[in-house]
Amino acid sequence: MGSSTDHGGAGGRGKKGSGSQLWKKALLHSSLCFVMGFFTGFAPSSVSDWTSTAVAAGGVGSSHMVKALHAAGGAAVNRSLLAQDVAVAATDAGPRPLLLLVTTTESTPSAAGQRAAALTRMAHTLRLVPTPLLWVVVEAAPDVPATARLLRTTGVMYRHLTYKDNFTATDAAAGKERHHQRNVALGHIEHHRLAGVVLFAGLGDAFDLRFFDQLRQIRTFGAWPVAMMSRDERKVVVQGPACGSSSVAGWFSTDFSIGTSPGAGAGAAARPRELDVHGFAFNSSVLWDPERWGRYPTSEPDKSQDSVKFVQQVVLEDYSKVRGIPSDCSEVMVWHVTTKPLPSSHQQPSPKNKRR
Repeated sequence: MGSSTDHGGAGGRGKKGSGSQLWKKALLHSSLCFVMGFFTGFAPSSVSDWTSTAVAAGGVGSSHMVKALHAAGGAAVNRSLLAQDVAVAATDAGPRPLLLLVTTTESTPSAAGQRAAALTRMAHTLRLVPTPLLWVVVEAAPDVPATARLLRTTGVMYRHLTYKDNFTATDAAAGKERHHQRNVALGHIEHHRLAGVVLFAGLGDAFDLRFFDQLRQIRTFGAWPVAMMSRDERKVVVQGPACGSSSVAGWFSTDFSIGTSPGAGAGAAARPRELDVHGFAFNSSVLWDPERWGRYPTSEPDKSQDSVKFVQQVVLEDYSKVRGIPSDCSEVMVWHVTTKPLPSSHQQPSPKNKRR
């Protein structure tokens, strides 16, 4: 009986001691968790946050951070986090301006057979250009169905414009149809207030991809040298702005097929009567807000209806508003292939503006 009581008492004390130890362990565990959580709150939440904080503090790019990490421990860096840093940096720099590329076509039977190939080539070029970009394609109504099917497969954001006006083969050869198509495109841009940089991109044009980055820097007008080549002639003529001190000082035209040195001339030629559409771009707001740029043809309202001629005149009237591309106009970044005879010119650019 007593023995039973003694065993019972010993067992009760054992249970009490065991419960006390469990309580102490739980208290210690919860205290450690609290301390760790408290200090964790002051630490960066991710690697991307750490790199962003370091960049802000020391002005070091993320690529330098990656090199430092590899040099320190050779640890692998999460590429998705690096991509996130690049995206954040791009957002902080502001959105890129919209590029509005206007492409015209011809309705002649000979041009129809080459249209699909030329449009496909242009589409593959534009797919390499960073967004945002809108491709405005203009053509006659009978040619729309085939082109519409092609444009849907390009992967490029586009607008397909059409018109019902009829042009003869003579009109097309004289460039009247293309001029009308460009005005159709500019009318659409003006009507819908599509804010961006407008470029006339012909199906026979070839571009250096760096050229499109330069276009996004245009605030009012931009101009550049264009290498013009004829399919029927073994001839190359370069036309464009002559720049001095990063500003446009005049215009030149050089025939590179006559075998003379491009640096032997005496400078820029006189102001041209009309600016080639393949050699300039402009801020689209000039179409609906021309007073912002200091000119509006109120005395000749009929010219305001021809948007292409209006913009050409404004560019030629005030060089101070024209940005050279590149800044010293020293490099050809656009090539234009034409079926028309090229103009003859022996005028050479100044030594400061050699072409390569």
